Amino acid sequence: MRNLLRLRRGKKGKKRLAYLLPLSILTVGIALIIGVYAVSFLLGPPPLANDQNTIYYGINGNVIGEERGAQNRYWVGLDEMPANLINATLAIEDKRFYEHNGFDLMRIASAVVSDIKSFSLKEGASTLTQQYARNLYLSHEKTWLRKLKEAFYTIRLEMHYSKKEILEGYLNTIYYGHGAYGAEAASRHFFDKPADNLTLAEAAILAGIPKGPAYYSPFNNLENAEQRQDVILDQMLANGYISKQERRLATREKLTFTDAQERERVPVAPYFQDAVLKEAASILNLDSEKVRSGGYEIYTTLDKHMQKQLKQHASDVIRSGSDIQLGAMAMNPDTGGVRALVGGRDYTKSQFNRAMQAKRMPGSSFKPFLYYAALKNGYTPTTMLMSKPTAFRLENGKVYQPSNYNGYYADKPISLAQALALSDNVYAVKTNLYLGPQKLVETARKFGIESKLPAVPSLALGSAAVSVEEMVTGYGMLANGGHRIDSHTVMKIVNKNGKTVFERDNTDGEQVLDQQTAFVLTQLLTGMFDHALDGYMQVTGASVANQLSRTYAGKSGTTNADSWMIGYSPSLAVGVWTGYDDNRQMVKTAEKTYAKNIWASFMEDAHTETAAKQFQEPPGVTGIAIDPDSGKRATPYCEDSRVMYFENGTAPKEYCKLHMPENKQQPEEDNKKDQHDKKGVFKRIVDFLF
Repeated sequence: MRNLLRLRRGKKGKKRLAYLLPLSILTVGIALIIGVYAVSFLLGPPPLANDQNTIYYGINGNVIGEERGAQNRYWVGLDEMPANLINATLAIEDKRFYEHNGFDLMRIASAVVSDIKSFSLKEGASTLTQQYARNLYLSHEKTWLRKLKEAFYTIRLEMHYSKKEILEGYLNTIYYGHGAYGAEAASRHFFDKPADNLTLAEAAILAGIPKGPAYYSPFNNLENAEQRQDVILDQMLANGYISKQERRLATREKLTFTDAQERERVPVAPYFQDAVLKEAASILNLDSEKVRSGGYEIYTTLDKHMQKQLKQHASDVIRSGSDIQLGAMAMNPDTGGVRALVGGRDYTKSQFNRAMQAKRMPGSSFKPFLYYAALKNGYTPTTMLMSKPTAFRLENGKVYQPSNYNGYYADKPISLAQALALSDNVYAVKTNLYLGPQKLVETARKFGIESKLPAVPSLALGSAAVSVEEMVTGYGMLANGGHRIDSHTVMKIVNKNGKTVFERDNTDGEQVLDQQTAFVLTQLLTGMFDHALDGYMQVTGASVANQLSRTYAGKSGTTNADSWMIGYSPSLAVGVWTGYDDNRQMVKTAEKTYAKNIWASFMEDAHTETAAKQFQEPPGVTGIAIDPDSGKRATPYCEDSRVMYFENGTAPKEYCKLHMPENKQQPEEDNKKDQHDKKGVFKRIVDFLF
């Protein structure tokens, strides 16, 4: 009897246990679910931020390039995506997307049964929300722990974000292969067009790729891609997204893919793009890699058309096969914005930017800074100094003897105007010694030259190493009348949320140069193209003067290893340097002309569609016809007179008598009166130098 009771009690206990166990499991499950949702609510929305491509825009608003990390990403609003791509994706990936709360229970049940039967996790039942959670926060390994984490993030996404936000995020982050993340990047990569221009057939091809980017990529296997396209079009038809007619037309459409060359194309201005990245990183105080993948829109100063012109003219001038290098820059002198930039002959072979990073000796192109100082310290365009071989004994006892290019000397007094046009080195060194070399250093600093400048006599001849960027900035200050400018490539930066985080103020900079002196010097710098100033030899710009159809100011410079040409119009300052990276000597005559020829042809091309402008004459200067030989006011008998500008009160008063017929000469006593010894700066110059 006792044993029977025990048996009955045991049976009742088992029944009670059999009843309580499922209830307990259900209670724990409900509590767990409630806990998960409570924690999800308390944690708040998970961040949706992800790497995105940073896009560069030119001065006209056109895309000139982009930056990315290891991946290619764009972010496009759902409203900007084509309906066909959205519908194709929903039809094949998650047809009940708008009905579930992150998990499709019917698909999960079917997948669990399949996984149990195969003892694996191969069968997928992920919704778009689950895939989005995985893309943002997790790896793609197939483990139970990863699936639990995925479920947790899925709940948080569905709890805190709308379906529209989730779908937009998914379409902007899903991987399409070949380094392209998101529909926009994929559309550009596969079809070389924005996603909103995709046809139904193209959208169906793209929607099929994420299931297996390597297997369904049309670049890897077109047959697989087209079979997947058929399946997607069938699903779209079944779900009412398209009609039978639309499906039939889509299957017959001949697809045109981006060719391999286009997919690997080099950016329009790779050296410029590098400069933008560096400048933007400095502005935002971020690491360059964070800027690359930060989804910024960076509006730059680049003129895409001008950039192509500069690159093309360099290619046309420099002999094919030569390993001579190039650094060139075009700048807006009013703002300092870089309009075009070439840092080398071939970016794929060398990313070193020779326009901004390299420092080379500028030769005679440095002389304008010297002559600005001279004009500020008593010189005028007609200040006469002897041009002949000269040895200078310096304070340290050493003897310094500069020479002119090709050994040409006037062997007579020449004016400052002629000295600039002819690039007379003796005149320059005499002037530097008279002013004191430290004065030239101080003046160059006003022009924005920051490189190391030794205060030595040879600095007048450009013996210190500087960059193309510094030289173009300095000349740009002459072009704008003496306002300080800072070379830059970035105008505005917009973050991925559409907020402007930086915008440059392009109001006029501080007036650091004397406006009248800058204008007088500018007029003198037009002389290198003026045959009226040659006298005994050709002006230094004679070889390109016939190519020029308007007025430019400029100065060339040559050393054994460097060739420079810097010049400007009222609207554009341009500098070109050519030479070898290893500083070897340029022995071929043609190589020494590359910089001038590139500069001249580019300047003409760049100004084709702009009206000719003259340099604006400021108050306080006077233009007077001068005879270059005598440096005095021209008479009707002076055939090669040239208008030169003087600051008020500094123009010569005497008239030239060199070309006057003998019967027109003044009496001897009048000549003596005109030639009397004047006191002042010229007497001091003569006493000092002779």
